[in-house]
This record gives sequence, C-alpha cells and structure tokens, in this order.
Amino acid sequence: MQRILGQQRAIETLTGTLRSGRFPHAWIFFGPAGVGKFTTAVELAKLLLDPDVSLDGQGPITARPDSETARRICAGTHPDLHVIRKELAVYSTDTTLRGRKLLNIPVNVLREQMIGGVVGEKYRDAPAFMTPFLGHGKVFIIDEAELLDWVSQNAMLKTLEEPPKHTYILLITNQRQRLLPTLRSRCQHAQFMPLDHEAMSAWFERAQLEIGADERDWIEQFSMGSPGLAQVAAEYGLYRWHTRLAPMLDALDHGAFDTDLGKTMADLVEQFAVAWVKNHENASKDAANKSGVGNLLSILAVHARRRLAAALDQSQDAARWTEVIDLLSNAEQQLAANVNLKLVLENLAVQWAHQAAPLRA
Repeated sequence: MQRILGQQRAIETLTGTLRSGRFPHAWIFFGPAGVGKFTTAVELAKLLLDPDVSLDGQGPITARPDSETARRICAGTHPDLHVIRKELAVYSTDTTLRGRKLLNIPVNVLREQMIGGVVGEKYRDAPAFMTPFLGHGKVFIIDEAELLDWVSQNAMLKTLEEPPKHTYILLITNQRQRLLPTLRSRCQHAQFMPLDHEAMSAWFERAQLEIGADERDWIEQFSMGSPGLAQVAAEYGLYRWHTRLAPMLDALDHGAFDTDLGKTMADLVEQFAVAWVKNHENASKDAANKSGVGNLLSILAVHARRRLAAALDQSQDAARWTEVIDLLSNAEQQLAANVNLKLVLENLAVQWAHQAAPLRA
C-alpha cells in the first residue's frame, strides 16, 4: 500500500492486523472525503485477493504491482472485487429502481450486489455467499456507505456478523454517524485524516496538474488536505469560481449587495452539474448539484475564514464572521431539506450583506 499518501496511522492499523493472521472480515474506513479511503480499499483488495500473498502471519504481505490480481483490479475486471455504488441502480432488474433519482443505495441494490433476497418478484442468490470465481476470496467495497438507507443497513447485519470465509466487506464513508450503531459494532474501524502540507506537496508532484502557482496555492488551501477535492478543483476550474466571486464577496463584506451574486452562484453550480454528468456515466444530476453546492459553500467558507483570521489578527470584532460561517451552515441545511437552490443562495447573499452592514456604517 505504498501508493497511499499521508495515512500512516490507518495503514499501520491495517498492516498490523494483516500480520496478526486474524484479519477482520468487516471494516469501516471513515474520514473526510477525498483523502484516500477508497484508494486504500482497492490497494487492500489487491492483497486480500492475491493467492501469492499469505494472510496467516507467516509469509509476506506485499503484492507485486504487476501481478495478475493487481492487473485485473486496475483494469476493473477482477470478478471477485465488487464495488457497490448508488449508480448501480440503473442496472437493477427492478424496473422501479432504474427510474429513481440516484440519491441513496436502496436495499434492492444491496440484495442484487451482495446479500441476496427478493428483488421485484424474483429471489436473488447472495453474491457474498457464492464461491469465488477465482477460488481465493471476495471483497465488497461499499462506496459512500452513508447513503445506505436504514432498511439496507439492517438487512446486511447478518452478513456482516457471519460472512463466508475469505469474504471481506469494506464500507467507505465520510459520515460515520449516519451508520447504525448495530452496524458499526460489527466492523473494525480505520480513521483517515486530511493530508498535511508535505503529503499534499507530494500529491501535487504526482498529479502533475497543469496549473499556475497562484491556482495551486489556492487549491491547496481550498482542499484542506483532500487530494480528491484538489483534483475536482483543478479539473472543474474552481479557482475561476473564486476569481469570479471574489470581487462580489469583497463588496458584500462591506454591505454592498450585488443583485447578481445569487444568480451567479446558482449558474456556477448548474454548470458544474452539467459537466459532471457529462463526464461520469450514469451520474445523477441531483447528486451532481449537491456536489456543486458543496464546492460553492466551501469556496465561500474559505473566504469567510480568511476574513475571520484577519479580524482576529487585527484585534477587530470577529463575531460577524462567525455569524457568516453560521449562515453557510444554515444554507447547507436548507439545501439538504430540498429548499430551492436559487432562493437559498439569494437569501444567503442578502443575509451576508446584512451581517456586514456595521462595516459599511
């Protein structure tokens, strides 16, 4: 797992249990989005599915990067590695699932892909209990596990408690609190942290992004130790969002309300969602909108935190900036409750200007 940057504690947890010869069958990898949880799960699968890697504590626990197992996994063709995502609903035999918005992982997707059960009018055998195609083991990675609805989480409890031998289940989540306590108690946990500056610098060197120094500095601050978020920022031009919004926000900070701000923010989110759906097969426009809004609120939060830090450095009243940060949190909650995007952003701009009114006075 040498490819993993900045997650020494999590890697030591995993390699230590591998060396013990008693590797747990169910894990929750938790931590911020984009810091290497899914990448680590795939690298771990290369070990668990390689017949030349010993898991009895007696032999080596490293796999050749050019092994047949690694080659198949990198190509996405290993028959015993099962990656479960919400987008699999579009391939479901249940016609009602294929037409749904892809906002969670419903129980019928889990039944088809792992635990078995009745889907529609047919009974599906459980892939988790089938013989491995290549005869060595099986790995199930559930990405964005917080999107498992409560029915799905309850349905998989028995499988987590009594899985077949050499069957491993890895749940990836940045919201561990949304998993049921009964589910969490059946898994081992590995915590992933934001990368420090040194690790992020190594990632930038590895990524070889075609960006200038100013954009790189901004992306590193924006991403807050998340290579995944840094990659999105570079690929979708979030630095240009920043340069476009910065003059409007500077004016807003002094109580000068720009009537175009709310519309501009909504347009940026819409452009992001359209581009995301175009670049990702079976991507949900609703999910892409949520991701775009998250990026926008993160940009606004970076701006507000800078203002807060400057106010504290200059011994000025910083209360208004903590209130602005609270406004961002409120906007996030309103959007999660499906309040109209444009209305939320327009209201956010107005309330922000109201908080800055004392500066203007």
